[in-house]
Amino acid sequence: MRLEGKTALITGGGEGIGKATALLFCEEGAKVGIMGRTVSKLDGVVKEAKGPGDIAAFQGDVSSEQDVKRVVKDFYEKYGKIDILFNNAGILEGGSVVTTPVEVWDRTMDINVKGVFLVSKHVVPIMVKQGGGAIINNSSVLGMVGMENCVAYNASKGAVRQITRSMALDHASDNIRVNSVCPGYIKTKMDPEFMGNPPDAEERLDKIAADMIPLVRRAEAVEVGHAVLYLASDEARYVTGSDLVIDGGWTTV
Repeated sequence: MRLEGKTALITGGGEGIGKATALLFCEEGAKVGIMGRTVSKLDGVVKEAKGPGDIAAFQGDVSSEQDVKRVVKDFYEKYGKIDILFNNAGILEGGSVVTTPVEVWDRTMDINVKGVFLVSKHVVPIMVKQGGGAIINNSSVLGMVGMENCVAYNASKGAVRQITRSMALDHASDNIRVNSVCPGYIKTKMDPEFMGNPPDAEERLDKIAADMIPLVRRAEAVEVGHAVLYLASDEARYVTGSDLVIDGGWTTV
C-alpha cells in the first residue's frame, strides 16, 4: 500500500477525478476526506469506498473562506494531520472574451483559482508545523494550450500552473512538495455539460478524441487518479514544481 498511514484532503471529491482519486487513495491505505458542495454525492462516494483506508465527507464550498476554514479544522481534528492535499475542485463554462458574462468569469475564478488559494492557505501552515506534505493542484492541458470558446477556463487553469510554481518555491524549505496534473480529454461529466448534454455527447467526444489524440481515446478518471497517487506518494519525494500531463499525447501534436 503506497499511502498507508497517510491522510489526504481532496476537494471536488463527490464525482469525476476527485471521486476516482479518493477511492484509489482509500484502496492504497489512506484516510481520505472529500470536500464538496453536494452532500448526497459525497455520501455516495463514502458508501462506495473499499480497501484498508477510509473516506469521510466534509460539505463545503472552496470559494468560501469560512467553509474552507471549517473543513480544514474538522479534517485536522478527525485525523490529526494533513499529509496530502489534492486541489481538484473546478468548473468549466463556455464563452469568448466577448460572450462570457462577468458572472461566469467570477464564478470560474472563484472556484478554479481562489479555491486553490484558499484551501492551500489554510492547509500549508499545518503541513509546515508537522514537517512537510504533498500538494497536487488540478490544472489542465488548457492551461498549456488554447481552445476556443472557453476563455475563463483557459485563464484559470494557466493560473493554477503558476500558483503551483510559486508554492513549490515558497515551501520547498518546509519540505512541502507542490505539483500539478494537467489532464486532457477525460471521461467525466464536464465535457458533455460543456456541449450542452446532447444525447450523443459521448459518441461525439469519442470521435473528437479519435481524431486528435495520438492514443485515440479519452482517459478514464482513475487514470488521472494514478498520476495524482504518484505525486502524493513518497516515490515522488524529489519532484516539486512540475506539471504532469495526462493527455494521451494531445499536447505533442
